[in-house]
Amino acid sequence: MDSIFSEILRACGWAFLSAILMGVGTGLGVKFFDVMTPGVDEMEELRKGNIAVAIVVAAVIIAIGFVMGSVLAAPPATV
Repeated sequence: MDSIFSEILRACGWAFLSAILMGVGTGLGVKFFDVMTPGVDEMEELRKGNIAVAIVVAAVIIAIGFVMGSVLAAPPATV
């Protein structure tokens, strides 16, 4: 019983840590993308309703999510 409880706590800990790091990493990634495109103010274009910029920003966020998800995946349990 104690082993199951420790595994549940371990899984919850990894989930919490991954969620925090995913939020921070995504924010930093979007900020980096904003810095790398000096001629375009993405947030202002989004406020104007520019759908093309919204699609590009969404693609960047999804790509960052895929990379961060593979990096933050819990290590395999040892048997």
